[in-house]
Amino acid sequence: MDTARELGRFLASRRARLHPDDLDLPKGVRRRVPGLRREEVALVAAISVEYYTRLEQGRTGTPSRDVVDALARACSSTNRSGATSAISPAGP
Repeated sequence: MDTARELGRFLASRRARLHPDDLDLPKGVRRRVPGLRREEVALVAAISVEYYTRLEQGRTGTPSRDVVDALARACSSTNRSGATSAISPAGP
């Protein structure tokens, strides 16, 4: 299985399950899709929106362990196993 696509599916599914209230973010005026916006996840994970979008779309290489940890925290994943099983980080 393509690990980049698997990670992308994981990130998209987690993003869809979360709501702004879960991360103390303002709800905003209008939401076209359920869950968080990509911009909101990127903000909480402290990565660029462009990089997050490439990760979710499976268009990038393996992210570092720090990025995986930040995304796991941003997606309220108390168990990193979902994120880490989707990828093999490229180093410490």
